[in-house]
Amino acid sequence: MKYSGWPEPGELVVGDVDEIADFGVFVDLDEYEDKRGLCHISEVASGWIKNVRDHVREGQTVVAKVLEVDESSSQIDLSIKDVNEHQRKETIQDWKNSQKADNWMLIALGEDVDDDRYTAVANALLAEYESLYDAFESAAISGDEALDDVDVDDDTADAVVTAARDNVSVPYVDVTGYVDLESAAPDGVDDVRDALAAAEGNGEVPDGVELDVGYVGSPEYRIKVRAPDYKTAESQLESAAERARESIEAAGGVGEFHRERREDDE
Repeated sequence: MKYSGWPEPGELVVGDVDEIADFGVFVDLDEYEDKRGLCHISEVASGWIKNVRDHVREGQTVVAKVLEVDESSSQIDLSIKDVNEHQRKETIQDWKNSQKADNWMLIALGEDVDDDRYTAVANALLAEYESLYDAFESAAISGDEALDDVDVDDDTADAVVTAARDNVSVPYVDVTGYVDLESAAPDGVDDVRDALAAAEGNGEVPDGVELDVGYVGSPEYRIKVRAPDYKTAESQLESAAERARESIEAAGGVGEFHRERREDDE
């Protein structure tokens, strides 16, 4: 997704060198629609420059600082020399992340999604997250919970989560489920306690997996799993719920696993 407006003075922008002249370099701005900037020869590099081509080449991707913007004359003045190495690397990484997120949006919404729908979903995500990349990364880690406060319909949220978990590489993912545990026996409290211990794995949870069982409101208990990948997390969540169900039923009680809270308010 490209911006239709203009960059702001002081902003760092990414662009491709498309023309080199004796007096400077013309740069197509990758993040803005139909915007082109000029980096005067004095702003290409520090010190005296004999030949601009000794410092940049056509087709090269550069990071530049916006010096001035004159919308009336469609002129954007840039400086390449005012960008240090740290800023260059950070800006390039953000730009690459933005490109990835744009691709994930098309996967989630469809290659033929119209601009209005794309913009509406993007704005909804950006209302809660600093960038689309952050939104997809959070969706890959936490699933539907990451989009609870995002103003999109359920189908769109599911599509974003699916695209995120299929395409985003993250250090871990979180999944959550719930299990109802009930026992009418005189020592039913102990039966439930044993079922919860079983859900926690009795100390046998695989390395790299964090599993936590917490009370929500009788008879409902929350199971949270953090794992290196979505498949492992889902498998461990289902296994934990199954252990709890088998334990309570063996004691004559009833157990049931479900993915969503029974009540809206915790």
